[in-house]
Amino acid sequence: MKHILVTGTAGFIGSNFIYHFIENHTNYHLISLDKLTYAGNLENLKEVENHPRHTFIKGDICDRKLIENIFSEYNIQGVLHFAAESHVDNSISNPGVFIETNVNGTFTLLDVAYKHWMQKPFSYKQGFENCRFLHVSTDEVYGTLGETGLFTETTPYAPNSPYSASKASSDMLVRSYHHTYGMNTVITNCSNNYGPQQHDEKLIPTVIRKAINGETIPIYGDGKNIRDWLYVLDHCKGIDLAYHKGRSGEVYNIGGRNERNNNYIANKICEILDELKPKENSYKNLINYVEDRAGHDRRYAIDATKIETELSWKADENFESGIIKTIQWYLEKYS
Repeated sequence: MKHILVTGTAGFIGSNFIYHFIENHTNYHLISLDKLTYAGNLENLKEVENHPRHTFIKGDICDRKLIENIFSEYNIQGVLHFAAESHVDNSISNPGVFIETNVNGTFTLLDVAYKHWMQKPFSYKQGFENCRFLHVSTDEVYGTLGETGLFTETTPYAPNSPYSASKASSDMLVRSYHHTYGMNTVITNCSNNYGPQQHDEKLIPTVIRKAINGETIPIYGDGKNIRDWLYVLDHCKGIDLAYHKGRSGEVYNIGGRNERNNNYIANKICEILDELKPKENSYKNLINYVEDRAGHDRRYAIDATKIETELSWKADENFESGIIKTIQWYLEKYS
């Protein structure tokens, strides 16, 4: 049984990944680490709380002594690093937390892994030759796109918010540990995720929640900001493939090829709710435009050709199929 450390598991993507990974790989014991900040919820892990191949630890990735103890006690032979502060609005109002968690926390994990797995640069200790560090990142590190074009793995970094700057910094740290020390690393950069268990502060849960509560649905600016939407389980499958089959030192962009602007998102959710939970007036009447977010990137879109061709990954959901599953999950949650 191989013991691997998965960080940020009580959050949205991490918890979905835990369920996917435990179900599909019986040869791993997952050491699951989360600080349980406002964005982490143990309810997200309820179905695996007593699973024999899952051990949850409450803790901070910046706590070096804790990380060292985990590596030592469980003889960690792989890391899947999801833990991050991720809400752009919060990074604008309180950027220091993002630097601490996303930059310093990633450094702590990398450095402890390096010292546990390797005896010197480019030389793994006996029995640790196949250890790998996978870092989950975002397409926001690439900045913003015009009306055409796609982000590829070679797009220059141009982060525009404290959040994306902190993620770009953590990506560079992971890259440096590969090139300087020969650590077996992989980075994945994903487009906007949606699906079950996403925190209420994010766009899609906010639209659903506000609508069914009869509250105003706030949309930034003119609502024409475009994102490439990726169903969370499709993302988890891509990370799984990148961890097991990706080439060391490589970056893999994971995107759903589902470009939609915020107006479309809000209107589509309202249309589906009009069918599933009809009221006297359409939920669309609740949509309201508010002052735009500072530094709001106009468009993100990912070219996923590399992971599709090298690792045979493909998204199973398009936005129209995934959003129905998502709305049904939230209707049950908010009922």
